[in-house]
Amino acid sequence: MIANESPQAMMVSVPEESDKAISAARATDVSPPNAISEKLMPDNKVDNTSNSPNKIDTISKKIIKNGEMKIQVGDIKNAQNQVDEILKKNKAYLQKEEFQNTDTNENLNLTIRVPHANFDALINSFSDGVGSVLSKNISSNDVTEEYTDVSIKLTNKKIYLEKYRDMLKNAATTKDILEIQENIRELEDEIDVSEGTLRFIDDRVNYSTLNLSLYKEKVRSSATSKIGFGSRFGDSLTEGWNSFVAFFLGVISLWPFLLLIPLIIFVWRKWRARKK
Repeated sequence: MIANESPQAMMVSVPEESDKAISAARATDVSPPNAISEKLMPDNKVDNTSNSPNKIDTISKKIIKNGEMKIQVGDIKNAQNQVDEILKKNKAYLQKEEFQNTDTNENLNLTIRVPHANFDALINSFSDGVGSVLSKNISSNDVTEEYTDVSIKLTNKKIYLEKYRDMLKNAATTKDILEIQENIRELEDEIDVSEGTLRFIDDRVNYSTLNLSLYKEKVRSSATSKIGFGSRFGDSLTEGWNSFVAFFLGVISLWPFLLLIPLIIFVWRKWRARKK
């Protein structure tokens, strides 16, 4: 199941270009070159934005929630069915699924995306009915300041982009045209990056991420194993035979040293004969 794309990035406007917030943000933006701005900027658009304040949209808190859980279960398949029901109930979806099966355990690792409002309910559902929680780690990250900063800079860049486009209409020389077009290209690239950043933040805010691991232990023990005596006896014979084969192969691997034994005995006898 694939979730819908996150909402479009919230447009943030600013009161006046003379405000301190915009002045600080504009310091990092590309500004019109002095050589062409006064000559080409239309008279009716110079400093026009400073006299007409824009609308202000209040940015709500931007909190990114992430979590990790490890749950021990009795049966992976049944636990996975329970997880599917919980996901449907909380309007969540699977982003990634990975299964591992070893001699000692089974692991099903799931990456889950869930709407921000349903994150706590999802955690509680997994904690209550799926299995025994071995570990749980929940974190929150406030990115409101970062989001606001990017939004203000994006607004400024769009204002400058419109000014450059007006300047391009009135450009008279090839040099001015090329210089303005280069600034327009740089601004458009920066605007694309800023909008992508806002979309990414919105996606992480609107959909929280949970890494869930379902764990089943397969180790047999005399106290807990439900396997009969016959099966355990057969396993013991197999393990004994495997140990014997491993020992025999280990001895065979020492054959170069075994060839030295007759040589050592021969030299020792020669030495004793000479001594006598």
